[in-house]
Amino acid sequence: MAVGRGTACLCATMRRLLFVTTGLSYGGAETQLVRLAVRLRQRGWQIEVASMLPPVAYMDVLEGQGITVHNLRMQRKIPDPRALIRLAAIVRRLRPSIVHAYMVHANLLARVCRLISPMPVLISSARNLTEGGLAREWAYRLTDPLTDLTTQVCRAGAERYIQRRLTPAHKMVYIPNGIETARFAPQPDMRARTRAALELGDAFTWLTIGRLEPQKDYPTLLQAFAQVVRRSDKPVQLLIVGQGTLREAVEQQIQHLGLHSQVRLLGARADTPALLNAADAFVLASAWEGMSNALLEAASTALPIVATDVGGNSEIVIHEQTGYLTPPRQPDALTTAMLRLMELPETERLAFGHAGRAHVVANFDIERIVDRWEQLYNQLLEQKGFTSSPK
Repeated sequence: MAVGRGTACLCATMRRLLFVTTGLSYGGAETQLVRLAVRLRQRGWQIEVASMLPPVAYMDVLEGQGITVHNLRMQRKIPDPRALIRLAAIVRRLRPSIVHAYMVHANLLARVCRLISPMPVLISSARNLTEGGLAREWAYRLTDPLTDLTTQVCRAGAERYIQRRLTPAHKMVYIPNGIETARFAPQPDMRARTRAALELGDAFTWLTIGRLEPQKDYPTLLQAFAQVVRRSDKPVQLLIVGQGTLREAVEQQIQHLGLHSQVRLLGARADTPALLNAADAFVLASAWEGMSNALLEAASTALPIVATDVGGNSEIVIHEQTGYLTPPRQPDALTTAMLRLMELPETERLAFGHAGRAHVVANFDIERIVDRWEQLYNQLLEQKGFTSSPK
């Protein structure tokens, strides 16, 4: 079949992709964007990233892979129409075959930008069970015709978006997060070194990882853990990894509950695999979730888990097979589950952990997830009249 000049141009730029994100920090959505961008670049895609807010993380990783990062120079909570003009100029210059937006503000900005800059394919990625109140939902409904597809990171989120009529079912696709299962894996030597460095001794050590923000519901976790300390007949520790606006409130609650010698606030850490190996179990008390990277990493490291049954948590934790699920915002239920796990024979706890790792390796390994994104990209491009190009 003869190929016209326009089609040839499209074929040449088929694997050119622009990510648009609300920001670049150490959050879960941004981490997933970086993992996907890097691996697509390694597979031959031309990748650039536009961040609405000034980037504060991952610049070295992206630029080290030859991925240009554009700063749209917006300020948090301050509307700035110049960001739209800047993004439109980037789209016109780059001429991406696919624009892939991450998180609610970037999704809306990219949709409006499509009115003034051509985008053969536009994908909107929702990264949580809910992304805001009624105003944002109405904005999603009104701008849905401007996007080709919306993706959701958890099944519950996909169902909710359809039920709330934020997008029709035929325009919704579920693709979960992915992690490096080879990096997040049990390492006995690392466990011994890290426990010694943290002076954990023989204490049963719980680990939680997450921003110190309302979503992670640290008040419920600390109330539950206080009861665990009182009711357990063994020494117990809780390590909290993360930073956020609620640090002072968390510190005050720790003091109020008399947990200053059992709870450690470790802040943001770069040695997550070591900390996961040092722990005996993982706990996540989130009030709501999309799909938790921390939960995936814990399961991949073969930790038994106690987590609230919100968002995509039940896709990662198989109740009574890899850990226990509890209702959100119920400290007594969380306490019961944590004590139940601690009281299991060590062989059963280890079996929970190994079953959890097998589940994550089979379903959430990053290479499998990138495969799914590539398949989706190619499908949408073919629908738009692009022809496949060799990798």
